[in-house]
Amino acid sequence: MVTQPQVRVTADSVDPDYAEPFVDIDDQRTEPVPHRYVSGGFKGTDARFSFYFPPQEQYQGRFFHNTYPMAVSSDIGPFPIQFDVAVGDLGFTLDSGAYYVQTNNGLVFRNPGLDPAIAAYRVNAAAAKFSRKVAADIYGEHRPWGYLFGGSGGAYQTLGAAENTSGVWDGFVPFVPGCDHAIPSMFTVRMHALRVLRQRPDVFAAIADAVEVGGSGDPYAGLTEEEAGALREVTLMGYPPRGWYRHETLDSGYFANISGMIPMIDPTYADDFWSKPGYLGTDPESAIGKARFRFDSTVAEVSGPPYVIELADLPDGNGQDAHLVVLSGESAGASLPINRVDGKTVRLIAVLDEAKAAGIRAGDKVRIDNSWALALQSYHRHQVPPTQDYYGWNQFRDASGTPIYPQRPVQIGPTGTSNAAGSVLKGAINGKVLMLSAMMDIDAYAWQADWYRDRVKETLGDGFDDNFALWFVDRAHHENPLDALQRTQVASFSGALQQALRDLATWVETGRKPSETQYTVTDSQIVVPPSAAARGGVQPVVELRAKGGERAEVAAGEAVGLTASIEAPPGTGKIVAAEWDFEGTGTFTAATIGAPQERIELTARHAYARPGTYFAVLRVAAQRESDPSTPYARVLNLARARIVVR
Repeated sequence: MVTQPQVRVTADSVDPDYAEPFVDIDDQRTEPVPHRYVSGGFKGTDARFSFYFPPQEQYQGRFFHNTYPMAVSSDIGPFPIQFDVAVGDLGFTLDSGAYYVQTNNGLVFRNPGLDPAIAAYRVNAAAAKFSRKVAADIYGEHRPWGYLFGGSGGAYQTLGAAENTSGVWDGFVPFVPGCDHAIPSMFTVRMHALRVLRQRPDVFAAIADAVEVGGSGDPYAGLTEEEAGALREVTLMGYPPRGWYRHETLDSGYFANISGMIPMIDPTYADDFWSKPGYLGTDPESAIGKARFRFDSTVAEVSGPPYVIELADLPDGNGQDAHLVVLSGESAGASLPINRVDGKTVRLIAVLDEAKAAGIRAGDKVRIDNSWALALQSYHRHQVPPTQDYYGWNQFRDASGTPIYPQRPVQIGPTGTSNAAGSVLKGAINGKVLMLSAMMDIDAYAWQADWYRDRVKETLGDGFDDNFALWFVDRAHHENPLDALQRTQVASFSGALQQALRDLATWVETGRKPSETQYTVTDSQIVVPPSAAARGGVQPVVELRAKGGERAEVAAGEAVGLTASIEAPPGTGKIVAAEWDFEGTGTFTAATIGAPQERIELTARHAYARPGTYFAVLRVAAQRESDPSTPYARVLNLARARIVVR
């Protein structure tokens, strides 16, 4: 395979590595909805594609193309990590008059010997262009409109394609995006806060309660200087304070997917952290040294890849993100990041030094060492970007703009971005972009969408308004709510994503631009107006009151009156559903709202049998066509009210 410098793909270019497509499956299928399934690949490569075509009478001349860098299959289905919101919805796609495209990115993501653009956009582009030929064979000669969308790492792919291709896709929907320097800082700053704020019991519970509806509003009350500093640091980096509702189960999140690259790129960092001035590891005021541990053991059994190491003995403790240091044998000297530890079983992360991991044998002496894990918790301090437009890092500069901490000789973020996007991001988009960002995203902080908006505006100048739009979605985070607690705090943004694809198609095909969210950025936090008309965008706004306020106190058995105002932004459809969860259990019951309206007032009464603090939740849905029966493009939001029962 030819390894090339950065490749620019156009509608007429021919990629030398992906020039010979073939089809090996062409079937009519009925599940989950009737469609024609066409699957194949490119000769001499591992690249695969799948196309899902609607019946002739449904087709409206477009395709939706989904992408995610860790996809290992070209078929619709779960990705190898828990990011379900990114999975394509075939029923929605066909209902939108589109056929669906997906690839496996060539199975070369993060292959150090190959052009990162292959997985970023070259395989996708070759498949998209070939899909048009297949569509012409099926429906007759025409050029289908094409729309690429992807979330998280897929947002990097989508933006890389928008900047490095032309004429392949006509529009793009990147969702829950990051900036060029997001990796690994968005994870490390959270890890630092988790360690510091868990040193004393109940600290996190008090913080979460303070920022919760009906709370004091002061999360810093009662904190020590170290605790207040950690909370301020993570908040100024962009972590949404409301996201601490999950504090009991929060961990490093998706950090394991990228942590392996840091020791390979910056191998002396941990040693410097524990020995040189300017790092937290040598700060006498910090308690981080007390959290450091090292435990020597012997390998009993090895399996993989993915590599699983069974040790002869291992004490209880949190080994997540620690390193397995190999002390003897063929791989002696290797320091391999750990994904998690279950009893005596050590599971290594997927992205690591493959040769070193493969060289571990039963009988080798090893050490579980969290020195790297602890050191990385403040790595973001030593990765300050060169310009101040990455404003989450400006807290680490002095009045002259100079970083206050020692800076590393390499910056990891741009490398991570290039691996996923094929290049760093500049904002030089070719085609229309409708970006979607979640305001309670704890993995891709929302301000980064504003950062990219500024890059596009700077690059396109007068062409900016005609080519870029941004939606912020409140009460949503990086993925779908996965458990009862999450369902009481956030709602899926899948409906907003579906509407974004439809609105992007309308914008490209008719020229009608969607309404954008109005917002400001304050201390790296996105702030939106309280009313639907002032906020704009796509999401309905809901206000919930208990006895007229955010907080009510009642006696056990006494019914409390709940009132709600629900409004859709102008031109975005009507309210089609509302659901109550009076006791905050994550189980919702449909409310009667009558005919769909742009604005709805609801009332309810509920009595709580036992003393305690409860949060009543109202979840609502708006739909563009005012259709309460369709499962598609239902844009959700929710509101909460605190009830203290004496």
